[in-house]
Amino acid sequence: MLFNSLEFLIYFFIVVLFYFILPFKYRWIWLLIASYYFYMNWNPKYALLMITSTLITYLSGILIEKSNQIQNLKIREREKKLWVTLSFSINLLILFFFKYFNFISNNIILLFSKFNINMTIPTFNILLPVGISFYTFQALSYTMDVYRGDIRAQKNLGKYALFVSFFPQLVAGPIERSTNLLNQLDRENHINYDRIKNGLILIIWGLLKKIVIADRLAVLVNTVYNDPTNYKGFILIIATIFFAFQIYCDFSSYSDIAIGTAEVMGYNLMKNFNRPYFSKSIGEFWRRWHISLGTWFKDYLYFPLGGNKVSKIKRYRNIMIVFLVSGLWHGASWNFVIWGGLHGFYQLIGIELKPIRDKIVTIFNINRESLYHKIYKIIITFILVDFSWIFFRANTFSQARYIVKNLFIFNKNIFTDGSLFKLGLDKKDFIIAIISIIILNIIKLLQRKELIRKKVYKLSIPIRWCLYYTVIFFICIFGYYGDSVATQFIYFQF
Repeated sequence: MLFNSLEFLIYFFIVVLFYFILPFKYRWIWLLIASYYFYMNWNPKYALLMITSTLITYLSGILIEKSNQIQNLKIREREKKLWVTLSFSINLLILFFFKYFNFISNNIILLFSKFNINMTIPTFNILLPVGISFYTFQALSYTMDVYRGDIRAQKNLGKYALFVSFFPQLVAGPIERSTNLLNQLDRENHINYDRIKNGLILIIWGLLKKIVIADRLAVLVNTVYNDPTNYKGFILIIATIFFAFQIYCDFSSYSDIAIGTAEVMGYNLMKNFNRPYFSKSIGEFWRRWHISLGTWFKDYLYFPLGGNKVSKIKRYRNIMIVFLVSGLWHGASWNFVIWGGLHGFYQLIGIELKPIRDKIVTIFNINRESLYHKIYKIIITFILVDFSWIFFRANTFSQARYIVKNLFIFNKNIFTDGSLFKLGLDKKDFIIAIISIIILNIIKLLQRKELIRKKVYKLSIPIRWCLYYTVIFFICIFGYYGDSVATQFIYFQF
């Protein structure tokens, strides 16, 4: 069941209606049933995996808290670490089997074949359970939060199961923390016009980004990236730039709809994107892009490894581990590992070059707060990020290598011979795509200090409602519907 489908619209209306009709003490049960129904629409069998992950992390929380009663400090810490280790090991083994087993097997076979050694390792023809990376990380964060004492163990198994399976953010995030969402499940929410209005506006904004922008850009991107050897130069560059905005609009639209859906019912989910393409450094980009995943790795991997409170070499090691693991989290492919590695490499180079940049600024008396300097840094950061997207989007490493090699073989005629409009988008849709990207960036620029929603609320009622209907009309008229079937969100594959 996709957010951008009529089926979800009906489902959402029914869920919200009964949520507010039911007495408070039964609402969490209704949401739990609704969440599992939502998930089982993809593959009912894989709900068993989510149940397994839920039971393991629930029990780990109970056992960790019980261990706190042990008087002997050494025994207490040993037992707590045992339960944490078991929780992480079992959950990550499940994730490994479904997501990485075939990848590792194929690479082992390939490695031994280089030495003329024939290896036979079984592979499994299994579908990747939708959302497994997201709900696994969310459940594991609970185990760690209980271990650290940030939250008490949840005794109600049903409410904990709802925390893991909460349908708005179940399959593509944001990856919620127990310290935020779990406590909200005990809060009684009443019908609130302003809150419902805020949520619905965010949902509409998400649908606009998905249907009007992301799905339209996807047509050209898929045409080029699914057969890149037929193209060179400007076409590859245009497709890569289009992909940067496609993946942003696609993923952030899911987050917007998820946050808006939860807000209608009175739940606050964490912000997942904050104008990432206006970042002035790679480090800043990762503080603005997929915030829930970035902070997860920072809190549960980077800091436990020592963070930046270690020697320079170990700090660099920690950064590279985080980004390589982040790349692997996105998919069982060397392309994703390279993508993550590139971002780690960018960070290390940025740290190493900082003294040189500081000297240049001093020598030439450059004003770092000037608009021109900020624009320069934003452009450089975007180029670096967009270059790394090549490896993220390419189907194979060889295709990614071809694209990199042929990016700068220019053919100026593409702007006059009409070949730009033979990539899946005709002239009208291509122009709409360009205008949509420009409007998106203008809106994000205006959102620098204040949420657009707050700016809209300051308008008079007639103008405000005209704007609402204009946006809905724009989605209906200029949405790209392809074969009239709702298109899947990119991050569902992770």
